[in-house]
Amino acid sequence: MRNPVYLILFTVALMMGGTSVRAEPVQLPYKGLNLVGEFVVAEDRKPSDSVVLILHGTLAHLGMETIKGLQTVLTERGHNTLSINLSFGLDNRRGMYDCAVPHQHRYDDALDELSVWLDWLAARGIKDVTLFGHSRGGGQVALFGAKKDHLLVKRLVLLAPATWTEEKVATGFEKSHGRPLIDVLQEARGLSNGGKGGTFMKGTGILYCPGADVTADSFLSYYEPDTRFDTPTLLPKIKQPVLVIAAGQDTVVPDIAEKVKPMVDGDHVRLAVVEDAGHFFLDLFAEDVADAMEEFMDPGS
Repeated sequence: MRNPVYLILFTVALMMGGTSVRAEPVQLPYKGLNLVGEFVVAEDRKPSDSVVLILHGTLAHLGMETIKGLQTVLTERGHNTLSINLSFGLDNRRGMYDCAVPHQHRYDDALDELSVWLDWLAARGIKDVTLFGHSRGGGQVALFGAKKDHLLVKRLVLLAPATWTEEKVATGFEKSHGRPLIDVLQEARGLSNGGKGGTFMKGTGILYCPGADVTADSFLSYYEPDTRFDTPTLLPKIKQPVLVIAAGQDTVVPDIAEKVKPMVDGDHVRLAVVEDAGHFFLDLFAEDVADAMEEFMDPGS
């Protein structure tokens, strides 16, 4: 009998050749919640063929324009994809995270959820996965590559992934939330429950949510100074080949190309810059992203 973790709300039809595109919603049981994803099988592809697993950015979702646009282009080019929503501790989460909902999620939760989705793909007979992440999701994918060693993951693509310095984060937090970060960190450390939640800090704010309620441990998971938030620092720790795609007009992560350039070796770490794109690679820039991805995923084509 199949392990219940792999029970889902649909069965992909195993059809050979001459098929049309099939987009299927997925709900995957996990720790009492349902994780949400969308599995798309491209025309004339089998469900067991290679897959691009796509992770969104900060508090976002699989339907945001950056993710949906890229998924559409990849499908048109014959690539199977699985786009997913991080749960952020919520059941069946869809759309942007509602800032009014108290925050109990942690930065590293993404690693466990990515593992569950990869196991789901393995159970479907898939053996080749390109792990893709955008923005903060790119940083989380890089952290996954640095800390995990899942057999399905053959390569990583990081689209405008997050960079980090203690000074930059402190400045950004005070600008967005009106308090010095060091003061809030000290408060959170005193209220922490060793990673198990901790006391709610009312009206503290987190990420893009000023005034939001957040547990001490959730807050610390995103703001306790740590180089694991800095994608370039993680690259040497990743075993698989990595492609970093930067936007030439990125005002959110403007330093990613500069930081990655010294690490490029043409084999393990590669860099592509889409000169006129902004951080979200909207509209036709998705084609440029797909071009860079295809050259990386199949350089001999």
